[in-house]
Amino acid sequence: MSQQILCFYKNTTSRLQIARISNIVNLNFEQIVFPGEQFLFEAVPEAELEIDVNTTTGLVTTNTIICEQLQVSS
Repeated sequence: MSQQILCFYKNTTSRLQIARISNIVNLNFEQIVFPGEQFLFEAVPEAELEIDVNTTTGLVTTNTIICEQLQVSS
């Protein structure tokens, strides 16, 4: 199993988002992210951060980002 990395995400939209990390064994992570809010988290590089956003039409869109792309540089 890969070592965990430190990751950073910021909600740059004007809408509430739901952030969820998947592909992690024994860890459930789900958080509401307000507009402009940012947070740090640890995950294995191959984990995926899923971002759910309600659209103006009421549909929910999900964007998926590989956590390795969110890694904080040292």
